Amino acid sequence: MTHIPFRPLRFVMFSAKSAQHLLAGAPPPLPLIVLLGAITAIGPLSTDMYLPAFPTLDKELEGGGPGSAQFTLATWFAGLAVGQFSCGPLSDRFGRRAPLIAGLLVFTLASIGCATTSDFHAFCLFRFLAALGGAVGAVVPRAFVRDIATGRDGARIMTQLTLVFGAMPILAPSLGGAVLTFGSWRWIFWIAVLYGVAGILAVYLMLPDTLPLSRRVPLHPAAILNRYINLLGEPNFVLNAIIASAGTFVTFAYLGGAPVVFEHLIGFTPMQFALFFGVNAATFILCNQISGKLVQRVPVETLMQRGVAACASAAALFLLLTVLHVATPGHPALVAVLIMMTTGTLGFVGANATVLAFHHHGAQAGSASALLGTMQFSIGAISGVLMGYMPTSSIIPMAFVMGIGALMMVVADVLRKRLCAPVTA
Repeated sequence: MTHIPFRPLRFVMFSAKSAQHLLAGAPPPLPLIVLLGAITAIGPLSTDMYLPAFPTLDKELEGGGPGSAQFTLATWFAGLAVGQFSCGPLSDRFGRRAPLIAGLLVFTLASIGCATTSDFHAFCLFRFLAALGGAVGAVVPRAFVRDIATGRDGARIMTQLTLVFGAMPILAPSLGGAVLTFGSWRWIFWIAVLYGVAGILAVYLMLPDTLPLSRRVPLHPAAILNRYINLLGEPNFVLNAIIASAGTFVTFAYLGGAPVVFEHLIGFTPMQFALFFGVNAATFILCNQISGKLVQRVPVETLMQRGVAACASAAALFLLLTVLHVATPGHPALVAVLIMMTTGTLGFVGANATVLAFHHHGAQAGSASALLGTMQFSIGAISGVLMGYMPTSSIIPMAFVMGIGALMMVVADVLRKRLCAPVTA
């Protein structure tokens, strides 16, 4: 069958020739980095922006009731998990552009459904479909980075993506709250529609396909299963993926416990809590960007190991001081600093662990990205479940669960050093 190459219109900013330059080692231009980061941010934007609307959704969705908004969030996460498994192999077969545009189109159309329906069950269905499409944002940008760079260069680009990605948890809740102040919850999803349309246009106009035909792999169930089995049988991928996922475990424990600790136990107002939330996210972004600068002089493995050690030390100190009743609701500044130390140092872990996990899997970067994303979500979800069963009368449960995640990172890092050859990058 004759292959008809993609021929972009004259106004396309980045063409097939651009892809050749990127594959040859040329640094990606800043607009391309911003675009990939914005696509990666679809998940947190679509999650965090509608959280302030939960009480309204409980009242207005027909056929729902108290707690129904929480169920819509569960359907979103379920769609992300399923979508990542499917769009990873699709991007390894059809390239990066086509699955990305198709996924954004599904996300956009499903968001229109969310904005227009009043039925609870229909809303859940549209949220699930939106997540299926939006899952491309968690998979394709990371595969794109692996196509064009490995080692230090890959880690540097990944940290640049994280800068855009990390800004969303700061901005999204405030944006959602502002929308609710001036209008209906439906406008939150119309904003998602506009975001999706802008993403489709930007991908079409700006994003070259970085997966050559010679590196595309068959789309057969047996082949897909075999790729996942091979990934799970490769210690370097599995252990680095566990390290990245354990960081997500720590983050989910923080997200699940922080409202209880700061609003219920300490007594922060919503504005004070939002301020702390933003400062904490900014700390993570700062550490992430420092890592991106240091990676030019320090090996990726070394940076990740130091990040794991710093996070584990901070988590251990946090747990110790809560058990000794030093870090208590009566000392909110100390509690806040300990949490920022624990979560902020994850900025040295996630991007570097991701690059190391992908190091040997350039030919199946989409599948590797999908499996990593699913592992992060699944392991992180366990943290959320644990926090749901923990008592809410003390800070200790949050410190304990965060400590579990930090311990997982340490154990995986020790095993990685024993079982895997060093990655010289």
